[in-house]
This record gives sequence, C-alpha cells and structure tokens, in this order.
Amino acid sequence: MHALMEAGQQLVDAILSRAHIEPIKAMITSGAPLWYQDDEGMSALHAAAYVENTELVRLLIDEGAIWNAVDNLHNTAGDVALSLNNEDCYTIIRDAGIRSELLLSLLSSRAPPTDSPLSLVLKATDTSAMGSTDAFLSSRLEYTKDEHGQEICLLKVSDEEEVGVMMGWEHGIMKDTVQKLCADHPNRDEGLKVLNVGFGLGIIDSLFQALPTPPATHVIIEPHPDVLKHMREQGWYDKPGVNILEGKWQDHIESEELMAIGGFDVVYTDTFSEDYGALHKFFGHVPDLLAGPESRFSFFNGLGATNALFYDVYTHVSDLHLADVGIDVEWTDVDVFEGEDDRWGKTKEYFAMRLYRLPIGKMRTL
Repeated sequence: MHALMEAGQQLVDAILSRAHIEPIKAMITSGAPLWYQDDEGMSALHAAAYVENTELVRLLIDEGAIWNAVDNLHNTAGDVALSLNNEDCYTIIRDAGIRSELLLSLLSSRAPPTDSPLSLVLKATDTSAMGSTDAFLSSRLEYTKDEHGQEICLLKVSDEEEVGVMMGWEHGIMKDTVQKLCADHPNRDEGLKVLNVGFGLGIIDSLFQALPTPPATHVIIEPHPDVLKHMREQGWYDKPGVNILEGKWQDHIESEELMAIGGFDVVYTDTFSEDYGALHKFFGHVPDLLAGPESRFSFFNGLGATNALFYDVYTHVSDLHLADVGIDVEWTDVDVFEGEDDRWGKTKEYFAMRLYRLPIGKMRTL
C-alpha cells in the first residue's frame, strides 16, 4: 500500500510539473493508482485539469480515473476545469459522468432480485431519512415559519438536528414552471387535467388552482402522513376537483383510478428522498399518463444541485432518458439568485446553483 501511495503521489507531481505525456503513460502502465488523492484531495485527474492538459484529461478518463472524486474543498476535476473556463477539459469529464450514470441506470434495470446476494452490489447504503424513501416516510416533518415569516417544512433527523426539505424559495421556479406548462395549452380555458406527485408546501398545486380557470381535474399523490395531515388542515381535501391519492406513486401509477381519467394535460413530479433511479422509473410511465401531443411534463430538476458538474450530468442524463421514452425536453435557465438576499440561509443548501434548469417535456410527434 505504501508503494502504491508513493506511485500515486509521483503521478500527481509529474502532472503538476507538466511532464511529457509519455513518462506519465509509463507511470500509469506501471501501476500508479488513478484513485490516489493527496492530503489536499488532489487526484491525477484534478492535476490534469489544473494544468489544462486536454490530452492528459482524456487519457486519464480512458484509463479509469474517477470522474466524480472531490478534493478537500468538495471540488471535482470538472469544477476545476470550469473555474478555469476550459470547456474542452470540462466536457471530457462531464461526458464521462454521463456515460457512467447511463451505465449505472442500465445495470440497475437489470439488477438481480432483492433477495439475491448480488443485489447488495447495486443497493444504496444510505438508510437515513435523507437517503431512504421508507425512512423518510416514517420520519417526522414539521411545518413552521422562519424568522422572516416564510413557510418551511423541516425534517426531524433527530432531537438535535433538523433539515429543511421544502422551502418557499422554490416559489419563483414553480411559478415559471406552471406558466410554461399551462400558458398556451389549448385546454386551459376549459380547465386542465393535472397530476402532481409530491405535495410539499403545496406551492405548485396552489399555482395550478390559481389559474384563470382552475383545473377540471387535479390529482395529487402524496405518501407522507405529516404532509397529508397538513393538507387536511389546509382544506385541500375539500377543494372542488381535487382528488388526493394517499401513498407512494408506485402504488397508484397504474391504478384504475388514474387510467379512468383518460390521460392528463399536465404531469409534474417533485418527490423528496428518491434517487435518480426512482425518477428514471417514473419517466417510463409518463407517456401513458399524458393525454396527447399537447400535454406537458415537468419535474423538479434538483438532483446533484450542490455541485455544478453533478447537476450538469444529471440534467443531460434526464434529457437522454426522456428522449428514450419519446419525450423531447425544452430547457430554460432560471436565475434563482436574482434579487435574493440571505433570508433563506442554510435551508437552501440542497440547491446551490445560480441557474435552475427548468424542463418542459412534450411527446415527440411522428
């Protein structure tokens, strides 16, 4: 192990000293580990991005360098390239991430049965309420207001720790989403048929209800008991045209109740504590949920949004997977920092990007 660590450090040092590529290739062939990171978290790929050597970045990726390794400042090699405005290096690293995520999605779709020992290879290890849907649904949520009077929903991780999971700062992007989903829809004036998965603070559902003509049919799927309790207290169960389905979306997605509606004009999903694999599965059902070519689909595009590279990768992967099921997406950048002060504090840490990539999908016409 000591010899491997030493070889890894020599590789990093050689790259930073801008050594010729042939000696570097020889070091890799001799077994210098590409997974090695020094005391500051710098890997060979980080070093190649720092010296802006496109050929070397490509070589390291081809040899198996870890595209998403982060240094002690939580920066990936892609972040380094981005900070240097080196589009070529960044694109190589980002595309490696896209390929990796597509491969993981393929492997997950062909995973062995859950009772097989092999399933442990693909099983998520985070069993906390932050990473497990079942743990999240059994956790306690608290609806409250912060010192600025803004409504927030907190996840009680423990008696000492609580995490904001539903925040009022999302109102701006939800308003833009509803406008793009509904503004020019041919059925808007007669009342749209709307499906929303995940109620949260009810921001987007309230915006749907505030349309000049409220939805003729407004179905909300929500599994968390504390959210359902809040919805009942807020009178959502008594609103005309609103139908609340309690439970996970997987329990209702192919139900007779949904199928009897005959397709929705608008489908939106905003679920918490579900990884990309769950969102990918939902994508596969969207074509059957939409009423026709004028119908629209959107989702809260927040996966990986604490890091520019991760956010870019998941946005591209989402676009490719939706294209696979016949849905073309138009992306719009929304500046979520515009006019913002510090009123959201740490509650906004789950979305650290300046620009939100807003997706609007439509079925591809033949």
